[in-house]
Amino acid sequence: MPRVGSGGSLRAPIYLDYHATTPVDPRVFDAMRPYFTEHFGNAASRSHSFGLRAEAAVGAAREAVAEALGANPKEIVFTSGATEANNLAILGAARAARPKGEHIVVSAAEHRAVLDPCRQLETEGFRVTIVAPDRFGATAAGAIAETLTDRTILVSVMTANNEIGTLNPVAAIGRLCKERGILFHTDAVQAFGKVPFDVNTAGADLVSVSAHKICGPKGAGALYVRSVNPRVALVPLQFGGGHERGLRSGTLDVPSLVGFGAAARIAMAERDGEAARVGALRDRLFERLGSELPEVSLNGPREGRLPGNLNVRFAGVASDALMMGVRDVAVSSGSACTSASAEPSHVLLSIGLSKSEAHESIRFGLGRFTTAEEVERAADLFVAAVGTLRESSPAWQLRHP
Repeated sequence: MPRVGSGGSLRAPIYLDYHATTPVDPRVFDAMRPYFTEHFGNAASRSHSFGLRAEAAVGAAREAVAEALGANPKEIVFTSGATEANNLAILGAARAARPKGEHIVVSAAEHRAVLDPCRQLETEGFRVTIVAPDRFGATAAGAIAETLTDRTILVSVMTANNEIGTLNPVAAIGRLCKERGILFHTDAVQAFGKVPFDVNTAGADLVSVSAHKICGPKGAGALYVRSVNPRVALVPLQFGGGHERGLRSGTLDVPSLVGFGAAARIAMAERDGEAARVGALRDRLFERLGSELPEVSLNGPREGRLPGNLNVRFAGVASDALMMGVRDVAVSSGSACTSASAEPSHVLLSIGLSKSEAHESIRFGLGRFTTAEEVERAADLFVAAVGTLRESSPAWQLRHP
């Protein structure tokens, strides 16, 4: 709903937190609507038309997600979201492969939905090596290679970072793992539908994706599980009914999966055009901030990053104070899943920022419904707020008399 802005006129707040979640595309909502009321059957009930219609709808959604990933529909396991998909991939693959070894390798810049399952595995006797990315947030295949042993069973490196947008060389990592007979998992949540990605080009054995990052509904995700060369085995996390080939028991959320399929089709059809449009808006935002304010720096690479990602450090300004000062723009200082924590971003620390520098950083996430007008207004608001906060900072004034 619009609200009164500082100028006294009704103006809608600006949403620039697309990495946290996205608004549902009206086309997606229209596809979902009948499955809440008219077509409400259980997809596992194959003895009547209601269930068969639901099963067919889920099948069509599975095909859409598989096509977007370059996979076979039989390799798609639907989950409640990317966190569950990551947990099933990490915990399920490690436990299934334990007779072969107990060593796992992950990047330090991974989402907590990967790092925390790895910590759980350490309590079960597994050994986890955490590899630091370079100063731009990329985890090189060479850095991974240095950690591998004959007991390594799994490597997990995300395709695109959720905080600083860095695109990792997943194809090179995938080739490395294939040569060594090691399973490769990638959290592709932020990359899916936004940049080119294919499970075979990436050499991935396990891939996690989510609907709500591509203007689909929350509560729907998927895990790609390679079926040949190799056929990946997983130990399930939950039991009861044998749904999803026995890997994820539980009644499927048919409306959300229909929405997931619709969102995947739209994202793939519009991906390249949207990437160019959103990338140009992002560059315009950084140009405004960098040209109108001193000591503004980019976290992550200028090239090789997600089109809609901009992670900026405003020297001398605490991010929490800045976000309070620009309430009409929705941004974040890190992952949405850790926003309640007072600790600085582990991703920013992993690329060499100090704690104080990490606390001066803001993540802007632009997406499908971001407009040029919103970018200009957001730039105006941030330039003004940073200037005000710096003027009231004794430390900043001492450095810039």
